[in-house]
Amino acid sequence: MRSRIKTAVGRAKYAAIGAAIGAAVGGLLSRNAASTGGAVGGLAGATLGETRVSAETSFAELKQKVQSEVAAED
Repeated sequence: MRSRIKTAVGRAKYAAIGAAIGAAVGGLLSRNAASTGGAVGGLAGATLGETRVSAETSFAELKQKVQSEVAAED
């Protein structure tokens, strides 16, 4: 349950940052571009957040597995 919450929060954080950056860049052109930029930036941020959180989770699982194997050898 904790990993699901961590994944959701991480994805939401990156999506919000991506949407803000996309809207700011699009806002330099027009109001419609700001809306589109926010949507595209949010999608890109969510994708990045999912990838990063998944990588961190995989690394933590691998680290735990190695530690348990080292402890089993002792």
